[in-house]
Amino acid sequence: MASVELSPPKLSVLTELVNAGGALTLGELADRIHCVRSNVTQLMDRLEAEGLVRRANHGSDRRRIRAELTDQGKARQQAGAEQLAKVQQEFAKAFPGPERTALVGALGSGK
Repeated sequence: MASVELSPPKLSVLTELVNAGGALTLGELADRIHCVRSNVTQLMDRLEAEGLVRRANHGSDRRRIRAELTDQGKARQQAGAEQLAKVQQEFAKAFPGPERTALVGALGSGK
């Protein structure tokens, strides 16, 4: 993941934001990545500093903060997902026949 400058936790956050249509509250994000809110706050700080996400007030409740994906964040998530798929495919090639099929299925790449 170094080639796309993303750690697994950063890719996970960006992927959840993509899957949610681009925005989640920090609490929702913490629930989705099975992480405590303080860790999500630290991840958000790093992602925001890189221009991949931004914090915004929740429309109906100003006390709640939403994480919003930027265009740069979308592009980096796509690059990260593509790189992860390549790594999974290369790893799966090391296994013969039925073992490979089972591994690929477990990794969720569908190939």
